Amino acid sequence: MNIECTRFKVKDGKSERVDEWLTFLKMNIKDVLITLENEKMYVETIFREHLNGKEYLYWYSIQGEGGLDVQDSEHWIDKKHLAYWNECIDHTYRPVDLKTEVVMIPENLKELMR
Repeated sequence: MNIECTRFKVKDGKSERVDEWLTFLKMNIKDVLITLENEKMYVETIFREHLNGKEYLYWYSIQGEGGLDVQDSEHWIDKKHLAYWNECIDHTYRPVDLKTEVVMIPENLKELMR
């Protein structure tokens, strides 16, 4: 099982596109959830932060082993998601992986996630 929380910087001037992106995901949640199955993505959450005049998105995820990489997906929702990603995420900023300190998932759920 892979548990991550990573911070990505939003490109300057792309806040409105991020609004559209997140709304797109919310409005198409049924298709989003279908693609998560192929990725063995059990939990994926996006957080948003404005700090010192900059905007960041955080991805928190719990993923099983051997799932499809979103980059390899042929599903239309993933293609659109990646288009937003490429437009909005600042690739000159090195993503920050937060360190996992404690995982509090009951054993019966962990077994289901393997």
